[in-house]
Amino acid sequence: MPAVFLNDRSLLLVSGAEAQSFLQNLITTDITSLGADEARPGALLTPQGKILFDFMIWQDGDGYMIETDAGQRDGLLKRLTMYKLRAAVTLATSTEEGVTVSWSEDAEGSQGVRDSQGVRDSRFAMAGVTLIRRPGKHGDGKEALYYALRISHGIVTSGSDFALQDAFPHDVLMDFNGGLSFRKGCYVGQEVVSRMQHRGTARRRVVTVSAATTLPETGTEITAGGKPVGALGSVEGGSGLAIVRIDRAGAAMAAGTPLLAGETPVSLVLPAWSGLVFPTSGDEASA
Repeated sequence: MPAVFLNDRSLLLVSGAEAQSFLQNLITTDITSLGADEARPGALLTPQGKILFDFMIWQDGDGYMIETDAGQRDGLLKRLTMYKLRAAVTLATSTEEGVTVSWSEDAEGSQGVRDSQGVRDSRFAMAGVTLIRRPGKHGDGKEALYYALRISHGIVTSGSDFALQDAFPHDVLMDFNGGLSFRKGCYVGQEVVSRMQHRGTARRRVVTVSAATTLPETGTEITAGGKPVGALGSVEGGSGLAIVRIDRAGAAMAAGTPLLAGETPVSLVLPAWSGLVFPTSGDEASA
């Protein structure tokens, strides 16, 4: 059972009498339905509906713990402070540094993971993997193991797979992984993402990418018939992730047009847990 320390993750604590309502009115996640041992993805959006900060969030006593990229922590804290005004909320950085992730993909091993001190990552649960996130260092497994696990199950993160302020929640499958609510009411950027949902206008989606040889570097353009489809994100050998226009990719596959990452032939697969399929027309993909 691997246990990998991620030293590029940082933690914020949100506590106080109004912590729940404060966050509920700001972020994409419905935290009122958050289980006691569950971590869900979330985002704070721009008014135009694009991801300004992405993170994981879970209950921590009477408050909430937010795990984000270390490079985002101070900016996220500043933005939350800006929204705080007179709310009865305390915002603080955690004394813990980094996060340890441990996981099991078999029924026997998963029971031991559930009993550990930590929270279950809902993104991986969707893919049938019991993965626990725990503040601090509690293992010395190779980070490449977690990197490969993310890629194999279509789990993206900002920086490696998409640029902040350049992606909508639908682009990174937050409408399927528990990070995006359409029922809880208003939050920053909510009108835009609700419109995308109801009109079915989401065209960019996460895919896993595979090649018979080593894939080129992150950022390499994926094309079909010389036209751009998307770009590579995380890469590990012959496997990787990308956010692509699935309407263009689907049309290319239906026509037998090769898909290329640079000069390397690739195949694209939508994560099975999303239920999505590649469209072969202008219609939105659906289960």
